[in-house]
Amino acid sequence: MKSLILDKAARPFLSLLILVAAGFLHPAYAKYPDPDKRITFIVPFSSGGSNDILARVVGNKLSEDWHMPVTILNLVGASGSLGAGRAAKSDPDGYTLLMLSSTFTINAAVMPTLPFDPKSSFATVSMLGKAPMMLAVSKSLPVANAKELIALARSKPGTLNYGSAGVGSVNHMSMELLKSLASLDIKHVPYRAGNEAVNDMIGGHLDMFVGSLPQMIAQTRAGTAKAIAVTSPQRSSVVPDLPTLAESGVPGYALEQWWGIVVPGNTPAEIVNTLNAELNKILATPEVKAFMAREGAQPTPSTPEDFREHLNTELARWSDLVKQIHAKQN
Repeated sequence: MKSLILDKAARPFLSLLILVAAGFLHPAYAKYPDPDKRITFIVPFSSGGSNDILARVVGNKLSEDWHMPVTILNLVGASGSLGAGRAAKSDPDGYTLLMLSSTFTINAAVMPTLPFDPKSSFATVSMLGKAPMMLAVSKSLPVANAKELIALARSKPGTLNYGSAGVGSVNHMSMELLKSLASLDIKHVPYRAGNEAVNDMIGGHLDMFVGSLPQMIAQTRAGTAKAIAVTSPQRSSVVPDLPTLAESGVPGYALEQWWGIVVPGNTPAEIVNTLNAELNKILATPEVKAFMAREGAQPTPSTPEDFREHLNTELARWSDLVKQIHAKQN
């Protein structure tokens, strides 16, 4: 009986020992974030683009709030897959973050092999933001809106063309989605960069292009191209008079650029949740809101689970479309 009483009395102490032991087995649990460590924020694209700028804005706020260094590491190559592969192989301790964008889920559909598993190699932390894109056409094309463009394309199958930043780019997928939903035959002209396609559209050598809102607004306001529609499910507050493709005769069309953050798979849930709470706080700051506004975007804080659902939905839809149009890269 005495032994039993001692066992009961010792249970709280034993529980404490178990927790302490767990801390030694999993140091990340014990102290996160640790200001004596450094966070590496991998951006799988070159500096100066939207992914890089947003990462620096978020990284600066993270560094200020947690009083620890945050290093932005631009790892360029394989349409973003090089940086993602590096992140996937990093320690799952919360000190390596990866910036994701729409390209991630498209790459998973068009690339035959990847240095990671897009479904299991990462733990989702939070969505950061979403932004519509704009479909614009050459000023010489005799159309004024999406309905007229669709009618022209149907009357001349295989005659019109569109440009992109290459096979598997978001410009490519946005137009292929339009072609699929509206049953159109429009030729794809891939370029090495989106700016090259825009220049050819301005010069009258290309009929249409889907680009970021800031990029296309600059051209359409200058009168070098004509705005046709936005790709988002709802109209943009930046160009409220411009209709969506969905309300212009293509029901079900919805495509937005997006950004989010993931960490290596098997990162403890406690760490993911701590990061999620901090990122959602950062998304409410004036700096991030200002960046989003410049991109015609909106901050979209989320739970890790909601971001995982978004990724899975995107992976499935682009995989289905790529199979339909046979756009796998060699």
